[in-house]
Amino acid sequence: MSDPAALLVIDAQESFRHRPYFRADELDAYMSRQQALIDGAQAAGLPVIQIFHVEDTGPFSEASGFVTALDPLRVEASAVFRKRRHSALVGTGLDVWLTSHGIRRIIVSGIRTEQCCETTTRHASDLGYAVDYVTEATLTFPMTDRTGRDWSAADIRARTELVLDGRFARIASVAEALSGRASRQAA
Repeated sequence: MSDPAALLVIDAQESFRHRPYFRADELDAYMSRQQALIDGAQAAGLPVIQIFHVEDTGPFSEASGFVTALDPLRVEASAVFRKRRHSALVGTGLDVWLTSHGIRRIIVSGIRTEQCCETTTRHASDLGYAVDYVTEATLTFPMTDRTGRDWSAADIRARTELVLDGRFARIASVAEALSGRASRQAA
């Protein structure tokens, strides 16, 4: 029998369109996989938890009007949490909600692959949750490191999978995450 699970949709919000690094070249593919994951979780009766990142000023502030679901994403959330840190489990009450609902497995998706999604995954694993990390339902943007090396979104996704797989999470496709199998965790 599989562990009770919930889907986390992390920071899939309009705020990102208003950041200078935002690029839409992979947006359609991400939106398709993210929506398939949301729809599949809802069809399976899994709670869908929507997480929004908020800041005091700028496009992540509530006053900006951009702290809303990334259009055209459709999310009928079982619960909504707002966070001010990279991990969705810091200061939000999410851990209390998951525990009170008997959730022991989380499915991670959203924006950005290597930041809030990866950080939440590591934190959840450390708290004892089984984690399915659905890379194809995460989005990130190219970056340049301090040495001047350019990292493509594909490079960043590959690096994230490398450091998470078998240590903090099971890397899963949308179909695998929805299959209900419990995630494996490294000892």
